[in-house]
Amino acid sequence: MFGSLLRFYRERASMTQEVLGRHIGFSKSQVAMVERGERPPKDRFVPNADEVLGAQGALLAVAKELKASHLPSWFQEYAEEEEKAAVVHWYENHLVPGLLQTEAYARAVFNCHCPPLDDEEIEGRVTNRLERQQLFERRPAPVISFVLEQIALTRPIGGSQVLKEQLHHVLDIARLRNVEIQVLPPDRETHAALNGPMILLDTAERRQLAYIEGQSGSYFVAEQPDLSDLFARYGILRAQALSPEDSAKLIEQVAGTL
Repeated sequence: MFGSLLRFYRERASMTQEVLGRHIGFSKSQVAMVERGERPPKDRFVPNADEVLGAQGALLAVAKELKASHLPSWFQEYAEEEEKAAVVHWYENHLVPGLLQTEAYARAVFNCHCPPLDDEEIEGRVTNRLERQQLFERRPAPVISFVLEQIALTRPIGGSQVLKEQLHHVLDIARLRNVEIQVLPPDRETHAALNGPMILLDTAERRQLAYIEGQSGSYFVAEQPDLSDLFARYGILRAQALSPEDSAKLIEQVAGTL
């Protein structure tokens, strides 16, 4: 909304993004990102733009309600569904899922991003990731399960001490009554989810939804028969994985070696 309002006043003043940026001390790309909602306005951006564009305080007023999010635009809709979900089932095959990550582990993950993120973006994404974990404290409590490949628990992202802290955190979450965490051992000869990670939701309205994420974005699956197929795969995957009790023992063993 702030970006749309900024664009309205800029176009009313017959200014290009480049000209506005020059008048307020920011680059054309920074103005463009603010208008698209990809980056919050920083420093003197808002008061300078309000004055130059003759917005008479409108931009200042809207900016007071501005809540910056560093979630990627393609992830925003999923995050909103996750926050309200009645059930979350998550299969991950290469790292600890975001809902289970510690601050140090999450920061290490974002430091691996290619192309590199700047420090402000990393800190913003870490904050957003940790805020999503309020789902575990929500009442009524959602039902949550995870199936993790064992490699996700042994890959030393951030170093051995970061991983050790992360594994102990996974064990703490696994003790919650509404959470089950299972590990899929690497020596299985059959595997129901070779196509990759997936997140399955029962939404607040009890509508089933699947979320698939890839290298360059993501998509929802909401139509049959694909949706039922994904839920069936996850059910088989849970049967193929170690029990929650045996999984906890394995995680404790891995943590003990670090």
